[in-house]
Amino acid sequence: MIEYIKSFFLGIVEGITEWLPVSSTGHLILFNEFLNNEGSFLASDLYIYVIQLGAILAVVTHFFHKLNPFSPKKNPDEKKDTWNMWFKVIVACIPAAVAGLLLNDFMENFENWQVVSATLIIYGIAFIIIEKLNKKTNITKMSEMTYKTAVLIGMFQVLSIIPGTSRSGSTILGGMILGTSRSVAAEFSFFLAIPVMFGVSLLKIVTYDGVINWGLLAVGMIVSYIVSMLAIKFLMNYVQKHNFSAFGWYRIILALIVIFYFSFIG
Repeated sequence: MIEYIKSFFLGIVEGITEWLPVSSTGHLILFNEFLNNEGSFLASDLYIYVIQLGAILAVVTHFFHKLNPFSPKKNPDEKKDTWNMWFKVIVACIPAAVAGLLLNDFMENFENWQVVSATLIIYGIAFIIIEKLNKKTNITKMSEMTYKTAVLIGMFQVLSIIPGTSRSGSTILGGMILGTSRSVAAEFSFFLAIPVMFGVSLLKIVTYDGVINWGLLAVGMIVSYIVSMLAIKFLMNYVQKHNFSAFGWYRIILALIVIFYFSFIG
């Protein structure tokens, strides 16, 4: 029962942090260390990544009309734009797919609080600096994004294989650097997550050499789905009126707290 309560709690953490540029994987690693879950299925690489499928399904639900090229409510031009968007998503996912296959086992060595803290600080500073320098927006609609821009954003996504980086954080930063608006960067980041996380989850399941506790996974995924629905709505409303500097400061403050805790208390 304790393990299921922990999975419920981790589902909340995942649902909140998956779509905010603060690193859901980093938060799950930190919370597992804080809860002394070392050796538990909840701290396994498989659980940490597969639980994210619940959050991915929330994106599909929330943006179902925009993602659906067969919608009878769309005219031919809108259906064409939807197909183009999906082709851009697929092309942008190729760099991360290649890097993930090549570095999957190697990157497991860096799933610790030291690496997470460092990447939280590095990308926190990056968000603050880029928001100060980012004055020009060339792409205000998804249809205006070129395939070249999509691929370049996909290259930024490769950085997220380092724990604590944040997949959404790296792609949103990349989009903003390349001239997209915050809302376009956020949406494209959400859509990129669909094929990437399904692929990563399948890879983790196929390569896992232990016993999979489907009950714990189900609890975490269901909770993360429900919480993600709220988190997605929050972020899409937030970016209409605010920038991402607050998330940069959050990352830095969290990293300092983590360093202090594990250095002097934990």
